[in-house]
Amino acid sequence: MQQIPMTAKGAQMLREELNHLKSVKRPQIIQAIAEAREHGDLKENAEYHAAREQQGFCEGRIQDIEAKLSVAQIIDVTKMANNGKVIFGATVALLNLDTESEITYRIVGDDEADIKNNLISVNSPIARGLIGKSLDDVVQIQTPAGVVEYEIIEVEYL
Repeated sequence: MQQIPMTAKGAQMLREELNHLKSVKRPQIIQAIAEAREHGDLKENAEYHAAREQQGFCEGRIQDIEAKLSVAQIIDVTKMANNGKVIFGATVALLNLDTESEITYRIVGDDEADIKNNLISVNSPIARGLIGKSLDDVVQIQTPAGVVEYEIIEVEYL
C-alpha cells in the first residue's frame, strides 16, 4: 500500500474526528436506534431508518479515517532545518510578477487541502511547480488563466 503524505496537524485533525465519531457520535446513533426500536413496527419507522442510515455514514467515515491514518506518512516540517527549499508542509509566500500581488500557500496532503484557507494539495499544479524550488527562485506555474510567473519570497517550516 502506498503511503500518503500528511502534515502532523492534518493527522491530528483526523485523529480528533475519529475520536469524536467513536466516543460521541457512535453512542448517540446507537441510542437513537434503541429509542426508535421502542416505537414498535420497524417497517414504517422513519426515525429508525434515519438512525440506521446515519450509522452507515458514521461507520463508513470511521473506516475511511482509519484507512488513511494507517497509510499516512506524517511529515512534521517544524522539526526540519529550513534551508529555503520548498517541500511538503512548507508555507510559501509568492510574488506574482505580473500583478505585484503576494499570496501565501501551505502545501498539504489531499485530505487537508482547503483553498479558502490557502492550503493547497501537494498534487495541485501550483504545489508541483513549487516543490524542490528555493527562496528567490522565479517559477512559471500553469494556471487556468495561462502561465503565471511567481518569485518565491519566503519559505517557512511552520
